[in-house]
Amino acid sequence: MITFSGEFLQTWVINLLWPLTRILAVIAIVPIYSHSTIPNRVKLGLGVLLTIIIAPTIPAIPKFEVFSLDGLLVLVQQVIIGLAIGFSMRMVFSAVDLAGQLIGLTMGLGFAQFFDPQTNGQSTALNQLLVLLAMLIFLSLDGHLIIVTAMAQSFITMPITLGGLGIDFMQIASWGSTIFSAGLMLALPAVCALLITNMALGILTRTAPQLNLFGIGFPITLSMGFVVVALSLTSMLQPIVKFIEQGTENMMQVAVPKHTENK
Repeated sequence: MITFSGEFLQTWVINLLWPLTRILAVIAIVPIYSHSTIPNRVKLGLGVLLTIIIAPTIPAIPKFEVFSLDGLLVLVQQVIIGLAIGFSMRMVFSAVDLAGQLIGLTMGLGFAQFFDPQTNGQSTALNQLLVLLAMLIFLSLDGHLIIVTAMAQSFITMPITLGGLGIDFMQIASWGSTIFSAGLMLALPAVCALLITNMALGILTRTAPQLNLFGIGFPITLSMGFVVVALSLTSMLQPIVKFIEQGTENMMQVAVPKHTENK
């Protein structure tokens, strides 16, 4: 008869629970894996599968009581590490979403917003187009595999202990500025073209006041916006690739801090 002692079961729980917590925290926020169209059961199953695969490579985990203060602190630590890894990659897609929002509002698509279940906010069709384009580029660069690699390496560089996190949160906060700079850089050609269009419409209205600006201005800016976006999609490819590569580099810096590389 096979019997299992309490210590044996606690060891199994420790070796699976805390790595699973970090992996699920990454899956909850990182692009592709966190998409709302993926059922939660699939995300949970993926997290368990990755934990079973990665668990043999994890350094020895100190024995803490699961239902204790130390166990709670370790659990919170794993959540913070996982969210930091996923957030460093999420910022790239936030920049692309911001670019689509700027272009859409400038060309008049602010009247045609709808609820986006992914961000739980208002979005336009142009936002979704650019985000889907970024996701396809991300998959073509094997970004989904790089995320798994970063998760596996983080357990070696930041083992499961009660020590410090080893994460430079100020550096992660400084990366947040790239959301605005990268988003503005992607949207700048279309925004400039639409600004010139609006200036031309303003001059036309001053010279011919009898023209109905709201009657002719909206179709012109909307058509001009679609033309500019269609012409600039090919030129957006390289900047988006560069931003995704920078995002993966930032994610690896969080998973593998510099002080551990020097060792």
